[in-house]
Amino acid sequence: MKKTLIALAAVAATGAAFAQSSVTLYGVADASLAKVTGKSAYLSSAGTMNNGTSRWGVRGTEDLGGGLKAGFNFEQGLSLNDGSLSKSGGGEFGRAAWMNLSGGFGELRLGRTLNPSFYAAAAWELTGAANYSVVVSQFVGVLGGIRNSSQIAYTTPNMGGFSATVGYILKGNSADEKAKVDLNAIYANGPLAVALGYNKVQDAEKNVHVGARYNFGVFTLAGGIVDPAGDAKGFTIGGSVPLGPVNLVVDVARDTEFKDTDLLVEVKYPMSKRTTAYAAVLRDGKKKNGALGAATAGKDVNGLGLGIRHNF
Repeated sequence: MKKTLIALAAVAATGAAFAQSSVTLYGVADASLAKVTGKSAYLSSAGTMNNGTSRWGVRGTEDLGGGLKAGFNFEQGLSLNDGSLSKSGGGEFGRAAWMNLSGGFGELRLGRTLNPSFYAAAAWELTGAANYSVVVSQFVGVLGGIRNSSQIAYTTPNMGGFSATVGYILKGNSADEKAKVDLNAIYANGPLAVALGYNKVQDAEKNVHVGARYNFGVFTLAGGIVDPAGDAKGFTIGGSVPLGPVNLVVDVARDTEFKDTDLLVEVKYPMSKRTTAYAAVLRDGKKKNGALGAATAGKDVNGLGLGIRHNF
């Protein structure tokens, strides 16, 4: 593992030396003081009450000529508590391990990556797909997970704000020999974003969601209709308001079948272009388990996070 990290760091450091190619080292350092009902306060860097998971990665592209490019991305999570890996399923680079070809035809991406359904939700969700998002807390199942392994995905070129992605996992790459299809259709242009997400494992029920966001200038309104496989289904509704440099988000996700409601209040303050201070309160409803593991005893579970995120 140490040899792998040293080798990747060396590649990133010498990327500028490659002709017609570039390699970038990037990452996120996110630390919050967190408190969850029934648990003492703790320092967190890869948990639900973080804005994002601390991580690092390398990505690169090579110009192949004629408008064609080849690229790659390897990314892994880590803990600022003790330096250990924070895995997102899969192996050591469970957050991303893929290569692609892109050009005027769009993009072909092969490997482990965020799934198309997730990108659909992120297009309209108000927090920028934060760890404490109520969309994920209440309806993570509709996303078909956050990432797909062994995915073959094609994304169309952006056509006036519209793009679509189709992802497919072959039977031979599934432990139970069942294929999976995962797709999105996204329109994002100016103040409006609308997106549809769909995924289905062979012989299982489908997951579908559609959502939209509109920026009116003085405030932004967003909402979605969600229909996961199984009994759950419902909606989300929320808004954000800029208060000087501060941005306030209030977001609600309601499962109408379980009569369960999750509520988020988020405040973010940009300390610079790359560093943001944040405070978030997440109320995880008592009717079913969510991001904070709402107790089967029938209690609401509350989470508080006060943190700083630095992108590099």
